[in-house]
Amino acid sequence: MSAPNVSVFMLQRLRDWGVRRVYGYPGDGSNGLNLAFHELGDEVEFVQLRHEELAAFAACAHAKLTGEVGVCMATSGPGAIHLLNGLYDAKLDHAPVVAIVGQQKRMSLGGDFQQEVDLHALFKDVAGEYLADITDPRQTAHVVDRAVRIARARRTVTAIIVPADVQEMAYEEPPRAHGALYAGTPGYRDPVVRPGDDDLSRAAGVLNAGAKVAILVGQGAKHAADEVIEVAELLGAGVAKALNGRAVLPDDLPFVTGSIGLLGTKPSADMMEDCDTLLMVGSSFPYSEWLPDPGRARGVQIDIDAGRLGIRYPMEVAMAGDAAATLRALVPLLERKQDRSWRREIEEGVERWWRLLDARARVEADPINPQLVFHELSARLPDEAIVLADSGSATNWFARHVRLREGMDAALSGTLATMCPAVPYALAAKLAFPRRPVIACLGDGAMQMLGINALIDIARYQERWSSPLVVLVLSNSDLNQVTWEQRVLAGDAKLTASQSLPPFDFAAYARQLGLQGIRVETPGEIGPAWDRALAAGRPVVIDVLTDPEVPPLPPHIRPEHAKGFARAILHGDPESARMVRQSLREKLKDLVTR
Repeated sequence: MSAPNVSVFMLQRLRDWGVRRVYGYPGDGSNGLNLAFHELGDEVEFVQLRHEELAAFAACAHAKLTGEVGVCMATSGPGAIHLLNGLYDAKLDHAPVVAIVGQQKRMSLGGDFQQEVDLHALFKDVAGEYLADITDPRQTAHVVDRAVRIARARRTVTAIIVPADVQEMAYEEPPRAHGALYAGTPGYRDPVVRPGDDDLSRAAGVLNAGAKVAILVGQGAKHAADEVIEVAELLGAGVAKALNGRAVLPDDLPFVTGSIGLLGTKPSADMMEDCDTLLMVGSSFPYSEWLPDPGRARGVQIDIDAGRLGIRYPMEVAMAGDAAATLRALVPLLERKQDRSWRREIEEGVERWWRLLDARARVEADPINPQLVFHELSARLPDEAIVLADSGSATNWFARHVRLREGMDAALSGTLATMCPAVPYALAAKLAFPRRPVIACLGDGAMQMLGINALIDIARYQERWSSPLVVLVLSNSDLNQVTWEQRVLAGDAKLTASQSLPPFDFAAYARQLGLQGIRVETPGEIGPAWDRALAAGRPVVIDVLTDPEVPPLPPHIRPEHAKGFARAILHGDPESARMVRQSLREKLKDLVTR
């Protein structure tokens, strides 16, 4: 039996690592890789997307939601370039992704041949942990193995470059000779990492001494929910969540204060402002102004990556370790706090916050308050739903109004905060979990930029699913998040030339693709629209006309925010009257809600 060529062997090796689908777009620089899928049948599927950036986003989402390695593929030159944004999304959020890219034939390299790009210069940052060329068939096994193992072990992006002529060469085993490298059996299991007993004892001493303990969790605590709950119960603490840790704990627990930061909640801000002890688990939340003042609170941190210890807050005890294993080892050393007044204060603040969000969602707007859209969704979320958010004003409402329950999951571009991942995330989520309901939430800016292309892919694969897949679009004809940043952070008027968007009927476009499209123009249509979409047997786009002047109010309005808002009005913002009116309506609800 003839030996497989390099491309076929690569796919077989990826299959042995557990890879079942590769997201990509073809090109002549990757033809050998593309045609190799003929030989694998349904063992490894090539999922074609409309754009290489979408392929990288989908691979990133697969990694974030499954914990497995995501794989994307592109041709040389332009195809490889298009992967970068999705790969950086994975790198910055520590999602294991392997990128496989073609290259021109070896004999033409260095000759300015068509589509020849210096791929090492291109990928040296995003795939800096491991970036390798396969220039000899005998390298193939160990290069593929290292790319997958390093991506998984270091939770990062790796890349493999394969020249077009090498792709079609017969695979050879390495010889038993000096300079040859061998590969073992594919497979990887996460090690159990926990700190030493001395560090655990010191950490327990700090936590036991605190009277007002606050816990902040991120995505590194995703598989430590039970342990976080037990520690919070012992310490009488509240738990805030970074956006990447949105699904670590359900929001219906009375001591979960919700998101933190500019897009966060008032209970989280109040807890951080008043605590005397901070326990940070699996998070590198970057905004220090939303953490306790340095020196006012003692700090304990747990993170699997020792390089991320102590970079956000001056921690007294910083421990490298797996969140679950470390917390389990810490629990026997903790003393249950008898004074529960701090916990009661937190729970009362959380209860009031949910009432306030309900009131804010019902504030009148023109034509629809976007908060109401998310409020109505939250009450209808199906069990085991996966909720995906894009970057923009929709992120504000996702962060605050969506009340996740146990068994649900969520994802977004937390660190890169790039536009456009929500719809390709949704596709990857449905391919990985076809029976689970998936809801993607984004604005019309991201939808026009790339989302309408990804809808074509959803239409292509829709016959595979009978459970809900809903794409929510907030149509306000404005790049709304940046508009408010121009006003509040820059203190200037909205620049219409850069911020206004052309009209687009997303519901009609969805129907043209063979999907269901629902256009919502009045508040009374929101609830029925969600009911229809979540009961439909095929993907649905809900296109909601929302008011861009509903302010994404921070948990606490700081003096610099108020000054920026005032300067924007003085500089003649074209929507000054409406934005002032909506802001006053919001603050009035805050004052009367108790």
